[in-house]
Amino acid sequence: MIVTDAAANLRTIKARKAVLEMPEYHPPLAGRTALRLDFNENTFSPSPRVMERLQAVTKEGLTKYPEREPVEKIVAEHFGLSGAQVLLTNGVDEAIHLICCAFLDPEDEALIATPSFFMYDVSIQMMTPHLRKVQAGETLEFPFERFMSSITERTKLIIIASPNNPTGAVVDRKHLVAIAAAAPQAVLMVDEAYYHFDGSTVMSDLDAVPNLIVARTFSKAYGLANLRIGMLVGNPALLRYVRKVSSPYNVNGVALDCLPVALADEEYVAWYSEQVRVGRDRMMDGLRELGVPFFPSHANFVLMNIGPQHKELVSTMRNHGVLLRDRSTDPGCDGFVRITIGLEDHVTRGLEALKVSLREIGWKDNQFEQSFVVEASDEREFE
Repeated sequence: MIVTDAAANLRTIKARKAVLEMPEYHPPLAGRTALRLDFNENTFSPSPRVMERLQAVTKEGLTKYPEREPVEKIVAEHFGLSGAQVLLTNGVDEAIHLICCAFLDPEDEALIATPSFFMYDVSIQMMTPHLRKVQAGETLEFPFERFMSSITERTKLIIIASPNNPTGAVVDRKHLVAIAAAAPQAVLMVDEAYYHFDGSTVMSDLDAVPNLIVARTFSKAYGLANLRIGMLVGNPALLRYVRKVSSPYNVNGVALDCLPVALADEEYVAWYSEQVRVGRDRMMDGLRELGVPFFPSHANFVLMNIGPQHKELVSTMRNHGVLLRDRSTDPGCDGFVRITIGLEDHVTRGLEALKVSLREIGWKDNQFEQSFVVEASDEREFE
């Protein structure tokens, strides 16, 4: 009888309303044994120094709880910051989650531009139903004027990715500073996960913009995606709240051991980032030759418009040993497919497989108006 009653009670237990209504993120990770041009990862390796450090991990070291603060001081010194301005996180995914937990009440509004990283939706809607989205136009440029007009007195959190995922577009630094000034009651988090492949940053504005927080990941250029480590940097008064909602052991000890040596090997990160920048230009040139519409990118990927045959292309590329990411479910991205840029050989293999696959599926470049292809311009925010 007791067991029966317990089972009946369990069926009546539900999560809170926000959890029931929030979206879910399901990354298609199964069977990723081909060339990984789908998840914007480092397609090669972390620094050799990281591999050496992993060999030095001891049995006793694994028995200890990790100490985050000493490594935060090392990271702060590397970036010319104080220790109080740095919080290490379990990747930028956790950083987004912590920011939302620290600053959003159920009645607050949060503001993002779309398309962008889906985890913003997930973490924001876990805390408040009042997520306002400003959709980019056909060019997928950041909609600055409409974004500014969407800020209200209830806006408590603004998240902007620059370079943006999945478009590869950057947001002008002056626009980011203007947005922060227009919403002094809100935290502006600028997600600079793809910083190394462009170089534009607002980190130098931290002292002058008190409501600015910058997020960085060590998953991309540094190649530490599997170790799950990122950081938030900003006003110590704001980070004090974020630190308060963070677990003291949120970053594992192996990641904390490896991060200082990864940071120290600046030559390796510069080499890999340059590989991506050169490869990105090669990929965009190749897409022009194939007649495939795409958006000029400042990140380690390129977003292309395949049209109605997007699923067919992704499947055919997999058959040729190359993984792509179908972005058709992103707002305004119907028919779009994203390809990650890695080492020179990976770019070559990706282009060769793309040429063969497009021919196999009978893709025609005349299905689009020529005006769709977005080229560079000195006046574009896209640059």
